[in-house]
Amino acid sequence: MVAIKAHEAERTLARLDPAWRLILIYGPDTGLVSERASALARASVDDPEDAFQLVRMDGDGVAADPLKLVDEANTIGLFGGRRAIRVSPTSKPLLAAVEPLLAAPSQDALVIVEAGDLQRSNPLRTACEKARTALAVPCYGDAARDLGTIIDEMVRAAGKSIDRNAREHLASLLGGDRQTSRREIEKLLLYVGADPAVLSEHIEAIVGDTAQREQAMLVDAVFAGKLPVIDLAQAKLSSEGLDPGVMLGAVLRQALALLKARQSVDSGRGVRDVVATMRLPYPRIATTEAALNTWSSAKLNEAVGLLGNAILATRQNADMGRAIATRALWTLARLGRAGMNQRD
Repeated sequence: MVAIKAHEAERTLARLDPAWRLILIYGPDTGLVSERASALARASVDDPEDAFQLVRMDGDGVAADPLKLVDEANTIGLFGGRRAIRVSPTSKPLLAAVEPLLAAPSQDALVIVEAGDLQRSNPLRTACEKARTALAVPCYGDAARDLGTIIDEMVRAAGKSIDRNAREHLASLLGGDRQTSRREIEKLLLYVGADPAVLSEHIEAIVGDTAQREQAMLVDAVFAGKLPVIDLAQAKLSSEGLDPGVMLGAVLRQALALLKARQSVDSGRGVRDVVATMRLPYPRIATTEAALNTWSSAKLNEAVGLLGNAILATRQNADMGRAIATRALWTLARLGRAGMNQRD
């Protein structure tokens, strides 16, 4: 059985066992899936620009005609040399195309299959994890350490520097998707221009939005039962002119997201696995995991109803909007605290 943990992926891909002839790269971080598949494919051939050495196949086409992949994998190159086949993601089942190659691996080509977020029971994932000739590589959102490495590499490649505090600040604003993070860093570097160093002022000006961060702080404080933080965040957002109904709407969206996630946990999935699919900025991962451990489906359903009524009330009585929002947020925070006490 060849199944590895997410944190082992980079090291394992750098030193592939020659016995592994089919590599399944999957996970909710589509950017990281694509990046790893591309790097592995290019490293597995002598000339990545040679279409005979590096063959790209459409996942939908392979699913429609499973024998296409088997035929391509068993084709012998006219000029010899190493070959790789890269299969793009598809929502259609690929097990029929992959099973023959697990039973009789190609000796001429390395087959790389990209996929989305596959649950543990997914037939394709299960088959690759059980096969001795295949490797299943999970790709989840970047942790702070990974983001720090990406930031350092891109800043250095641009001929600039960044100190530790600015790096940590930037990492806290980036999400879990590798490609999205890279685009944000590229945008930042363009903004920095001829300046020799990336500073916190540059980051504040171009990455993320302060109001959004304060709104996220309010949302997380509600589900963590942190009353003083709720008051502070609500006061800041109100001073910036944010409508109380909009504040409550942000909390409602989180309640619905948590309810969906909690239902997945109730069906048997691990909290960390579920949160990894939510593509949250790194600082919010721990708070969301804590909320899922605290809030039951019943309490989240109660929260959704309470918030819906409060939003309606703010629309019907705009003058009392802030008072209505405050009462609703405090009520939810107390629900969260009650959940913590029950858990303890």
